Amino acid sequence: MEEIDFYLDHAREMMDKAVQHASFEFTKIRAGKASPNMLDGLMVVYYGNPTPMNQVASVTTPDARTISVKPWEKSLINEIEKAIRNSDLGLNPQNDGELIRLNIPPLTEERRIQLVKQAKSEAENGKISIRNVRKDVNDSLKKLQKDGTAEDIVKSAEDDVQKLTDSHAAKIEELLALKEKDIMTI
Repeated sequence: MEEIDFYLDHAREMMDKAVQHASFEFTKIRAGKASPNMLDGLMVVYYGNPTPMNQVASVTTPDARTISVKPWEKSLINEIEKAIRNSDLGLNPQNDGELIRLNIPPLTEERRIQLVKQAKSEAENGKISIRNVRKDVNDSLKKLQKDGTAEDIVKSAEDDVQKLTDSHAAKIEELLALKEKDIMTI
């Protein structure tokens, strides 16, 4: 049935987005080595408006333990430094007037455990999103059944939605296992 296929396609698309979002959030969690992605969520006040860091500066990694941030306008260097200090990254920016350097310290065991907890939290958020999609689609399918669609067709569609839910939750678990291994590797 066309409407059921639409709901299943919608569920697959939304669950794929939840997995992609969880994957993106994992890239923000540092695993002991420098990555420009670590600064992706930071906003800098630029002419009174919060602007993503990568739109006001060049963010590079000259080596495995350093991130350098070169603002496109020198007047922004203090705003960028303030954004980094106020973030939850725990990094201490070093400002030389033209460039901000961030030295990434090696992770302590305690910090690694905190980062694993953060990764697990992001994974759980992804799974919650997937379950919410499942609930919404199942509600739509039940509405179709009330409107006269055969019960066995709706039941089959609900089973398909559950299979999608299980496979997407498994993908998030795989991503989490990889991130956890990455964080705990010294």
